[in-house]
Amino acid sequence: MLKLLKAAAVAASFAVMATSGAYAGSEKALDKVHFLIPGGAGGGWDGTARGTGEALTKSGIVANATYENMSGGGGGKAIAHLIETKDSGTLMVNSTPIVIRSLQKVFPQSFRDLTPIAGTIGDYAAIVVNKGSSITSLQQLVDTYKADPTNVAIGGGSVAGGMDHLVTALVMKSAGTDPTKVKYIPYDAGGKAMAGLLSGEIKALSTGFGEAIELARQGEVNILCVTSKARLEVSKDTPTCSEAGATGAEFVNWRGFFAAPGLSDEQAAGYQKALEAMYSTPEWATVRDRNGWVDIFNKGDDFTTFLEAQEAQIGGLMKELGFL
Repeated sequence: MLKLLKAAAVAASFAVMATSGAYAGSEKALDKVHFLIPGGAGGGWDGTARGTGEALTKSGIVANATYENMSGGGGGKAIAHLIETKDSGTLMVNSTPIVIRSLQKVFPQSFRDLTPIAGTIGDYAAIVVNKGSSITSLQQLVDTYKADPTNVAIGGGSVAGGMDHLVTALVMKSAGTDPTKVKYIPYDAGGKAMAGLLSGEIKALSTGFGEAIELARQGEVNILCVTSKARLEVSKDTPTCSEAGATGAEFVNWRGFFAAPGLSDEQAAGYQKALEAMYSTPEWATVRDRNGWVDIFNKGDDFTTFLEAQEAQIGGLMKELGFL
């Protein structure tokens, strides 16, 4: 399992592409982009779409950005909507769960039914607890789990067997426990999962580091560990999961954008050029650093090839853990 998730982490953190120069000429800017978000407010998809839209509009690459949250079916409702409407002016944000949930048959579609535009960022996972929790380290969480797994509910903003569940299983297995005994509580979106943590409904939360860092800054949660290979510049006091006792627990979740099926090559190239140009702007640097994201860029056919490889890797992992 560790070998597979490490491979997924390496693959998911595909080559960072450095861009240079400003976006050339307002006549080449997009007039409008409508972002379709498959989950509720406050989750990772929501933050990615709105942060990307903020950078694109403030830098002048896109004149206007609008947003639509469409929860339901583990993201399947939004996917079906985009396929049905074939709206060429819409970009749907998604991430690793589109691969996981199609494997699970949560919805009948896959990335093959859409037009992959580009992978744009990576977000490490984190294990967090309520600020007032008596658990202050990953080792304490693991010890509590070993004593009685049924007394340690760990939540996430994805369905059972989804990415947050897989990350939880990875961390617990890497810490020397049985990951199949994890009492996982699924929520429809990251914001709802965080609310469950703050209310005491769950003892810990598996979530994106970008989602956790802001609440940690506000003094509402403690981050026990992050699934990066090395400590992150934006939070140097946060140990990696390997350092905290879950040796080899490394994972990064890609996030990116898809368009409707049948999109023309010219339209796809326009979106890709706009997203690529975004990386060289100070507006993007502000959004990226605020959220603790990792720059990545993989477009078109390369993005599709990556998705196919990840599908094979994660499918193998899920079978090993009994999720398929």
